[in-house]
Amino acid sequence: MSNYYIGIDLGGTNIVAAVVDESGIIYGRASRKTNAPRPYQEIFGDMAECAKEAAKASGIDFNDIKSVGIGCPGAIEKSTGVIEFSNNLDFYDVPVVSYMENLLGKKIYVENDANAAAWGEYLAGSGKGTDSMVMITLGTGVGGGVVENGRLVTGAYGKGAELGHMVISMHGEKCTCGRRGCFEAYASATALIRMTKEAMKQNQRSDMWEIAEGKLANVNGQTAFLSKDGTGKDVLRQYLGQLSEGVVNLVNIFQPEILCIGGGISNAGEQILRPVRNAIKKKSYARYGKKQTVAQIAKLANDAGLIGAALLWKNED
Repeated sequence: MSNYYIGIDLGGTNIVAAVVDESGIIYGRASRKTNAPRPYQEIFGDMAECAKEAAKASGIDFNDIKSVGIGCPGAIEKSTGVIEFSNNLDFYDVPVVSYMENLLGKKIYVENDANAAAWGEYLAGSGKGTDSMVMITLGTGVGGGVVENGRLVTGAYGKGAELGHMVISMHGEKCTCGRRGCFEAYASATALIRMTKEAMKQNQRSDMWEIAEGKLANVNGQTAFLSKDGTGKDVLRQYLGQLSEGVVNLVNIFQPEILCIGGGISNAGEQILRPVRNAIKKKSYARYGKKQTVAQIAKLANDAGLIGAALLWKNED
């Protein structure tokens, strides 16, 4: 008989809950709008209802759920179960664990959402069967997580592994964190869109104008990948070069068995993997070693955070 757990992915736009078994299979899910900012009591109430709806959708009695895990954006203090700060939700020192345990009567685990997604990918996706994995997600920012010896690496105070905020260009582009030259400022979808728009302004004849239907507002993370002309190719060459430099840094620091890339940009598949793999092969410190980090695309897409949250107990028990 399988044991069942609920994972909740708390985002700035949506709350999603799913029932998951120990192997990472999802049995049912439910979702609601987050409608942030609003009092955390209201958001947590919706999270609790969403969890119960997911159990109902899966045909599993809520009493048979062993525990509930929550992936949340922001800085989490796991020793106290408090969300110290979450910009997306306007949360400050919010007692998520104690409040949700009172609402649901279940053991509650909480983790930063990027770490939860990495944990899910490690247990049931690209990292399955390995001891170590690094995941980066290329979205609005650059997120990710690190697993070493089968455990999440989060630092002494639980807020480490902020992979997007290592500097790859001193005095470079301004990052949302306040520093300049962060990996996020060069490898995120936001950065690619910025670079694409700048190139289009400089070349009014680029086919990217046609792809974007003549409007800069229509530019997205796929525009340059769809381009057939030199301007689009130059944008990709620059973007993928910066991405690859950051990846090599991560390989040099952690040397994981697997480095997987997720987020919307990862849909480009081999267009991303080829230059990244070449950079690892040519530039990593251990390039002469017989065993090398394998780069691949993440497998679980948006389900990684749900699965990882549901199985957070495996990181602590």
